[in-house]
Amino acid sequence: MNKMQQLNELRKLRSQAKEMQKELEKITETVEEDNIKVKVRGDQKIEYIEIDGEERKDIADAINKAMKNVQKEAAKKMMQEGGGLSGLLGGLK
Repeated sequence: MNKMQQLNELRKLRSQAKEMQKELEKITETVEEDNIKVKVRGDQKIEYIEIDGEERKDIADAINKAMKNVQKEAAKKMMQEGGGLSGLLGGLK
């Protein structure tokens, strides 16, 4: 595969990833237990937390920030340990 084909393939993959992200954001699940209501999106972001009828944006924001940070660290670790997906696939092309 030449450089131009590789670049086009990369653009295609990025476009597909963006579309998948948009689709995941549309998926939601709301759970209500003992005066606590939580709504989570398919991209693993907490949309809101409600406790005793009061929305707690501060808690949702803190959890979302922690999730983002841990996902970054996990991605770094995967790249260091196995070279990304190529390490998982045993070097198959």
